Amino acid sequence: MTSRNRLWTVVVVLFCAIAAVIGYVASDDTGDGPPKATASPSGATATAPAATPTGQAPKPSAPRPSAPATPPPAATGATAWVPTDPAMADVCRTRLPGQALDTLGLIAKGGPYPYRSDGIVFENRESRLPRKTSGYYHEFTVVTPGSGDRGARRVVTGDSGEQYWTADHYATFQEIDARC
Repeated sequence: MTSRNRLWTVVVVLFCAIAAVIGYVASDDTGDGPPKATASPSGATATAPAATPTGQAPKPSAPRPSAPATPPPAATGATAWVPTDPAMADVCRTRLPGQALDTLGLIAKGGPYPYRSDGIVFENRESRLPRKTSGYYHEFTVVTPGSGDRGARRVVTGDSGEQYWTADHYATFQEIDARC
């Protein structure tokens, strides 16, 4: 191998290593992922593999767990909120009607709810929410003043803590952003 070929090989390897480190650092925006790259005595970078329940390092193609949809405790001062579907519209919690805030308070306390149907499984038949396994979503009535029945307004919650608002009986949804 000529010295020119060695130089190109070193440049290519160095470029790939730098690109990999930059990509890894840029993709770890939650701060709770596997440990960051660390320098070894030889000057190369290495990463410590994250242990999985089976004790093996995850495959590079395996997705990282998403951040919880519930807001962090106020004591931390963090306001990280990650929408479950960036393509879906979101709504500030403070923009919801008072009855929706009442329903969210009941959900946080675990009830009691005004309707016996509250808390039943929401099937997501029209696939307007992100696809999940059956039983993942649950629906809760938002009282509609002047309505003789449950009305059209609902809050739908996911098992990971995400919350959705619909004012038109599941025709459209907005993800509730608790930060505002």
